[in-house]
Amino acid sequence: MDLGGRIFELIDMRSFSNLWYWIVLAAMWSSLSHFVLGVPYDMVGRARKHAGQEMDDLNALVHIKARRMLMVYDRAGTWIVAGLSFTLSMLLFLGFWFGLEFAQAVFLLMAPAMIVTFLRMQFAGRIIDNTIQGTALCDAITRNRFYTQLIGMISVFVTSLWGMYQNLSIGVLG
Repeated sequence: MDLGGRIFELIDMRSFSNLWYWIVLAAMWSSLSHFVLGVPYDMVGRARKHAGQEMDDLNALVHIKARRMLMVYDRAGTWIVAGLSFTLSMLLFLGFWFGLEFAQAVFLLMAPAMIVTFLRMQFAGRIIDNTIQGTALCDAITRNRFYTQLIGMISVFVTSLWGMYQNLSIGVLG
């Protein structure tokens, strides 16, 4: 057997039967729901509980992150959207038209994450345009986190169903 065959045998390109894929899926959604605009969610709880300096820190950090996100989008947004659209389209066709399981797995990771990123861009714009601060900011972050978790739950459910279907259709013995 050649080196390439040994590497693919070691890696196991069948994504949905690979434990590492499910660990990456769980870690991705855990991270996306814990960090809203790059701000850890535990800061919101501390800001609500202690107010004062904690609330000032939260306001400053969220506004810095929101302005930075919008600045990146203003400078390179068109190229980022074009590149991601091309990548998602390529993964969609390779995965579901040509049946490449690895492309299906990556698409099922990336597509919902892009929806969350779009929601966060809108959220960042609302924060800057309306200068949301204080408890209203805490409520807005909590709402955004809820929608992220809802998208995550739907994504994990759909990915699990598709992965089980793939594993059953391929068969236990390959």
